[in-house]
Amino acid sequence: MAANLNQTPSAERPHIAFFGKRNAGKSSVVNAITGQEISIVADYKGTTTDPVTKAMELLPLGPVVIVDTPGIDDEGLVGELRVKRARQILNKTDIAVLVIDSAIGKSEEDKELIELFIKKEIPYLVVYNKADISDTTITDENSIQVSALKNTNITELKERIASLVKIENDSKKIVSDLLNEDDVVILVTPIDSSAPKGRMILPQVQSIRDVIDKHAVCVVVQPEQLKYALKFNPKMVITDSQVFNKVKSIVPENIPLTSFSILFARYKGLLKSAVNGANHLSRLKDDDVVLICEGCTHHRQCDDIGTVKLPDWISDFTGKKLNFEFTSGGSFPENLEKYSLIVHCGGCMLNEREIRYRNKSANDAGVPITNYGTLIAHINGILERSIEIFKNNL
Repeated sequence: MAANLNQTPSAERPHIAFFGKRNAGKSSVVNAITGQEISIVADYKGTTTDPVTKAMELLPLGPVVIVDTPGIDDEGLVGELRVKRARQILNKTDIAVLVIDSAIGKSEEDKELIELFIKKEIPYLVVYNKADISDTTITDENSIQVSALKNTNITELKERIASLVKIENDSKKIVSDLLNEDDVVILVTPIDSSAPKGRMILPQVQSIRDVIDKHAVCVVVQPEQLKYALKFNPKMVITDSQVFNKVKSIVPENIPLTSFSILFARYKGLLKSAVNGANHLSRLKDDDVVLICEGCTHHRQCDDIGTVKLPDWISDFTGKKLNFEFTSGGSFPENLEKYSLIVHCGGCMLNEREIRYRNKSANDAGVPITNYGTLIAHINGILERSIEIFKNNL
């Protein structure tokens, strides 16, 4: 996945999702606080049929992702699917905003949503919209009355939402916490066939920025130039997982070696589970089902790592006749019991809350979960070496 170097990646932005019944004014409130026509607004019910997502700058918050969801009370078979999509958005929601029609008040569906927010430990705010046509006074400290039509209390609403956003701990880094100023880091970045011309994939871009922010020295090479770059006496080498086998034979044992995917497993809080899951590989049996999850929806190539290379490597390593299933983007099965192993991508396009949800879902179902880089390191016999530099953080 290519990165826009002038924007904060969506996965690094707080995800603020708006929920509520049809015609409560969710879309109007979204448009009011963003100052943009993000969502279609109409007088009839069910105007928003699918989640609408927009990465933007929202003062006083800064970079955020705004999500407008379908009405939680949608009807019929298609309506049920829309409600399901709306509930799935909760898995990636950092801040939930429940919009209620002031003239109607809180419904049973609204109460169920609040219970879900609490169960999933999602900070939330209840917004009573259409205050201009209602005499009801709301005193609940978790609530605010607004009028999207009259722009009443919209500034206060934005400030209340901002107050719910957690300030991330500055110690949470991709790799720079393992470096000192002026350390040399070599990044081995083969040109990914799925990346548009002139771009690099997002984990590489984010790692470069993290190294530079530490005032360390970043040397970026392709595998063919790695042996020449080693003359810079690097503190560590970080490689694309797909060339682990080639890189491990070039980098001396005394130089720490890891991969972008392993770094992101650590960054997203998945590394401990990923290591345990990779070690489960040798326990797979004939006819077991392996789920391979891709967090983005890039165009599939003929040598795609998720759908082609990984199944081949796993089958060759285990010697078993396995069945493989695949998901991409925001899709993730609710029922995981039929799977014997889940192999996830690095998750650079998914926020930390969604990665934690997927990890917890796997753990609750008793299904081992790992990620691309950790699994590939295990297949190449260098997993222990690849995690040695941050074993104290497992």
